[in-house]
Amino acid sequence: MSKPKVGFYWCASCGGCEESVVDLAEDILGVVGAVDFVFFPVAMDFKRSDVEAMSDGEMAVCMINGAIRTSEQLEMAELLRKKSQMIIAYGACSYMGGIPGLANLYTRESLLKAVYGDEITTSNPGYTLPQRHTNVPEGELELPQLHDSVKTLDQVVDVDFYIPGCAPPVKLLKNALGAILEGKLPPKGSVLAPDIAVCDECPRNESKPDKLLVKKFKRPHEDHIDREECILAQGFLCLGPTTRQGCDAACPQGNMPCTGCQGPMGRVRDYGAKALSSIASILDSNDEAEIEKLMETIADPAGTFYRYSLPSSSLFRRVNFDEEKK
Repeated sequence: MSKPKVGFYWCASCGGCEESVVDLAEDILGVVGAVDFVFFPVAMDFKRSDVEAMSDGEMAVCMINGAIRTSEQLEMAELLRKKSQMIIAYGACSYMGGIPGLANLYTRESLLKAVYGDEITTSNPGYTLPQRHTNVPEGELELPQLHDSVKTLDQVVDVDFYIPGCAPPVKLLKNALGAILEGKLPPKGSVLAPDIAVCDECPRNESKPDKLLVKKFKRPHEDHIDREECILAQGFLCLGPTTRQGCDAACPQGNMPCTGCQGPMGRVRDYGAKALSSIASILDSNDEAEIEKLMETIADPAGTFYRYSLPSSSLFRRVNFDEEKK
């Protein structure tokens, strides 16, 4: 009996999702014994032509990590959707847009200018930008088109399941592969992680006050974080109360606040809005001016509350760029 055919592909992300596969350690031998990797270009010598030669639906499942930012990534997502019975959005970037999605706060032109013109580490006197087509003696070279906006995987192709995380915890990958092989998957569209808050698996949860109120938010470099006390109760902005568990509270275990990479729990349509609402509810003031001053202690609201989820949010991207043009 032939083994199920599996693929992995990497779009706009840092590569940590690929590393999480390696983090299976010796368990990867069991995976290799149970499935047949037919497309995994970061680890094995596969080409796009290998996928194009497959029959439609030949792959049992393909896990795609990374957001969609370029024409090449869009083409590959569409091709892999056609060749796969099941597509899994693997990791925060594919699922919600991830950190690359924060580029939606800027125009494509301003990003190119920042990278190729304005950085103090960049020496580019002629302000040369990447070109779609360049003629050289050997012929014409072509680069993928950089789209105006970063999109999530399910904004360009149909997605069957989601595995959250930046990068996804190894146990979620193992559980997902087991469910696929055993045919015990939940309904289509499900997030393959517990629908419970990170706080519930955090070892500091018992120290969390019944009525948690905060007068000021601190950043981790500004003060010592007590290893026993609830991080949020200490005034450090921890998003554990609004974030889906499955990571074993890895960041709090490492004495750092949860940043929300596992994404929202079920029934939440906009993770950033939910996180902002949750934080607003614990402000120890009823005075509007004082509340405004307290919120100013959050250094980067967009980067804090929408760090991983801007493209999947109701906002999607910044629309008014007047300030940027000045």
